[in-house]
Amino acid sequence: MRMIVITACLGLLVAGCGRLSEVGRAPAFSPTDDMASTHAMYSVPVPERRAEDTPTRNASIWSTGQRSLLGDRRAQRRGDILTVLIEIDDSAEISNSSERARSSSENMGVSDFFGIPQRLESRLPDGAETGSAVGTSSASSYRGDGSVSRNERLELRLAATVTERLPNGVLHIEGSQEVRVNYELRELTLSGYVRPEDISRRNEITYDRIAGARISYGGRGQIDDVQQPRIGQQITDMILPF
Repeated sequence: MRMIVITACLGLLVAGCGRLSEVGRAPAFSPTDDMASTHAMYSVPVPERRAEDTPTRNASIWSTGQRSLLGDRRAQRRGDILTVLIEIDDSAEISNSSERARSSSENMGVSDFFGIPQRLESRLPDGAETGSAVGTSSASSYRGDGSVSRNERLELRLAATVTERLPNGVLHIEGSQEVRVNYELRELTLSGYVRPEDISRRNEITYDRIAGARISYGGRGQIDDVQQPRIGQQITDMILPF
């Protein structure tokens, strides 16, 4: 038991010392070298010259390639970048009410059973009889009320990178954004799957067209640190039964 207590104290001490290194410093940005989006942009192969990239005529100054003036600039392969529009304006209100009641009663008497009741009545105390041998009654009632009210509004724009093009043509995208203001760092991350045809001509796509979307918007810093309970309090909340 003593070893368990010592181990727990050492663990809390190490966790606290790790936080002491951030005292008086602004939160550090997350490294981008190991991100899948970064590797996708560095590993893009050199595109081969296609027939549609060449001028249709010798005298023409126009071409139909992606980088031409009138070309399709929408993201379509690994390493391409597109803009994701996150505009969440949801509200919901649910109210439920239910009520249930039930009552029942049962009586069972034994008036004639091979003369046994008559023989028993002579041995019973005064006032007791077997005419109503069994009598039961029950009653129950239930009532429940519940309500939910929710209102969320979020408007953000994020540049995401195509990290993989699946065999069916669907694109897997990932994106992250970090903004540091004074000693507070705001983080926005996104990942999901999109169809190339859902990307607009402006190379933008809305979040509701992203399959398996995973959107996270939060922060870390002095304000977030104050709002979170201490490590010891979190541990005691988990292990205490009351």
